[in-house]
Amino acid sequence: MSEHDLPTADDWRRAVLLLPRLRIQNANAISSPLTWGFPAMTAFLGAMTALARRLGRDAGVRFEGIGVVCHGFDPQVTTGGFTRSFRLTRNPIKADGGTAAIVEEGRAHLDVTLVFDVDIAGPAALQDAAAERKALAERIAHTVQGMRIAGGSVMPALPGGRRAAPPLLDLLAEEGSEEAGKQFRRLMRRCLPGFALVSRDDLLAARLQALRQADVDATPLDAWLDLSRLTTRAVVDKRTRPDGSEQEHVEWRNDSREGWLVPIPVGFAALSALHPAGTVAGARDAATPVRFVEGVYGMGQWISPHRLNRFEDLFWYVPAHEDSPDLYRCSNGYAPPSSPAVPAQEVL
Repeated sequence: MSEHDLPTADDWRRAVLLLPRLRIQNANAISSPLTWGFPAMTAFLGAMTALARRLGRDAGVRFEGIGVVCHGFDPQVTTGGFTRSFRLTRNPIKADGGTAAIVEEGRAHLDVTLVFDVDIAGPAALQDAAAERKALAERIAHTVQGMRIAGGSVMPALPGGRRAAPPLLDLLAEEGSEEAGKQFRRLMRRCLPGFALVSRDDLLAARLQALRQADVDATPLDAWLDLSRLTTRAVVDKRTRPDGSEQEHVEWRNDSREGWLVPIPVGFAALSALHPAGTVAGARDAATPVRFVEGVYGMGQWISPHRLNRFEDLFWYVPAHEDSPDLYRCSNGYAPPSSPAVPAQEVL
């Protein structure tokens, strides 16, 4: 397909692509210097970009966003006792016969469903072209089988095990319509049982505001750490004895939480100016401009897919770089049922 044959803006139709029950082995479990556990959403967005490059421009599909539903998470850590450590592998001996150092690497096995926000063109974009969409979905699923996601290998289904459902590529109904709601609920049922990771920057902003009422010098880092931990407090109450006297009783109680909250890395912030290509020694290639960055953190929440209301609650996107040239931050459009989403005002 030449550039003259590429679809125009009017030829693209919005659709959703569902890749169910992918088994990922040895994914990276150390997602940042401050967090460990489930891989960062930036890793899945990077996998989405790699997938688009493998398919090529003539595939008739554009990837806009991604949602992740986790069905199983098996961290490769030691068992027994309160303190855990990663199961590490020793590298082969060196050329001189000496013992190579152990490299600290955290790994985890995942069972996830990937949901993509895509645009499709060509025959697959026609309303009655179900066979073309099925063929395109199978092609994409086959391509994913040969990729790495979050540093882990995509594994085939176990022989004799549960047969994975086929991939699904379907045109999205008009946003806000009754059919769109039915379509979303129908697709989310295919993701059960599991939990979807969504952004809760509104809780981070609310906690920062609450902390500043007691301490005007509270920072976003204080609010992030406060939401990340489980806080147990001693509550003293009085109980009446059988003889009528009162006795003080101490009970340890955990502070209430909004849900299954987790600290997550959400991108990077620039530490330096953009250096021209080829001017920084040790860069991956000499044709790409380079800048130094540091991690940006936010607050996430694991929610069952049946509690979401729309695809925007599930999808994560990479915002236009022109809006914030010094910030590379992925975003999610989840809005709590009781209030609209509140974007974080400060970079953590």
